[in-house]
Amino acid sequence: MKFTTNRDHFAQALGLVLNIVGNKGTLPILSNVLIVAEQDSISLTTTNLDMGMRCKIKAVVSQAGTITLPVKRLAAIVREFPALEVSFAASPTAQVKITSGSSTFRISGISKDEFPVFPDVSEAKVQTIDQAELANLIKSVSFAQSTDETRYILNGVYFNLKGSKLTVVATDGRRLALATKDLDAAAGSTEGTMILPAKSAAELTRLLGKGSVVKFSFTDRRAEFQVATDKDESGLVDGVYLYSKVVEGNYPNYNQVIPKETNQRIKLERELILSCVHRAASFARRKRTRSS
Repeated sequence: MKFTTNRDHFAQALGLVLNIVGNKGTLPILSNVLIVAEQDSISLTTTNLDMGMRCKIKAVVSQAGTITLPVKRLAAIVREFPALEVSFAASPTAQVKITSGSSTFRISGISKDEFPVFPDVSEAKVQTIDQAELANLIKSVSFAQSTDETRYILNGVYFNLKGSKLTVVATDGRRLALATKDLDAAAGSTEGTMILPAKSAAELTRLLGKGSVVKFSFTDRRAEFQVATDKDESGLVDGVYLYSKVVEGNYPNYNQVIPKETNQRIKLERELILSCVHRAASFARRKRTRSS
């Protein structure tokens, strides 16, 4: 396995997938990044079994291959390389030599056979939505998620796709936030519901904003998001993929607590509403900090 790639592209891609890896993995392989070199790109994949992320960057591949390496150590090494070009060579015994300019590092890897396989959700229907719109929807409701681990059904953002409308909901049992968006019927035909875990929703929000659209699909166990990236200096190819388990169970019937009729209506500007939402989220964070 041999390839050369741009140091900055390599470092940025490692920084993206690094966030998935936990501090205390139960399996050593979960602290590693799976590197696959083929044709004119390399793919980087990490997982913690609940979430997984994959991205590709441009590379000159002289010998295809696959290996896993400790992602945190690799990211620290690549960031400190003096030259812009990075050469990578792996032996059949999983010994890796990484060179940039006058610097050379050797790292021991683990065979790819131990790395968890991502589930296949290709049979699920795909829906497309603007990245900025999805980010606003999630941010508008995520402050109301429950942090009580005993109420796991409420530890996430509820997605309800029906017809051409997407509804996202979050509640902790005392407050409830709901936002809706009319979708372009031509952009997909996914229909159903899912509960995206709070950590996955936060990770997805972090990825959004790198391009124009995001494609997503889900089954009763898994969700997949393909975040498109604009052509820029990042070197990313085909965007970033985020895989996540979904919370299994029936979400509360939130429609029962929403008044059907009201005698008073207040019209607020969107900017004012968002400001109130952000202030409420900030207050909730400070309150949790004081209580802990």
